[in-house]
Amino acid sequence: MAKNLEISYLLDFYGEVLTQKQREVMEQYYNDDLSLSEIGENFGITRQGVRDAIKHGEATLLELEEKVGFAARYRKMQARLAEMEQVLRKAKFANSSSYGGLSVTEVNRVLTQLLEAVAAMSDADDLA
Repeated sequence: MAKNLEISYLLDFYGEVLTQKQREVMEQYYNDDLSLSEIGENFGITRQGVRDAIKHGEATLLELEEKVGFAARYRKMQARLAEMEQVLRKAKFANSSSYGGLSVTEVNRVLTQLLEAVAAMSDADDLA
């Protein structure tokens, strides 16, 4: 059973909806990198029982993400924030150079880029 990093990410978002045992099994498998046998020993269940708990938990997490999409929205918002930060860093660097700073036109261009990024963040269809 290959480990899926997406499941580990979803576990961070939605782990609380799982039963405590399911969450702990999945955390040991995905976050602690324990084998099915090691987890089975920790919980006093068979290797197959561990596998079933993981598969059921994965299905629950994937279904929840499909329905609400919080993890995907968070990723997109983080990407947009990173873009905004990059624009601001470039503007700050350009303004502190020996060329005398940004012209009004350049400042307007930077502000337009930031406003577009903010508008894109608030567009519910774009974040879904």
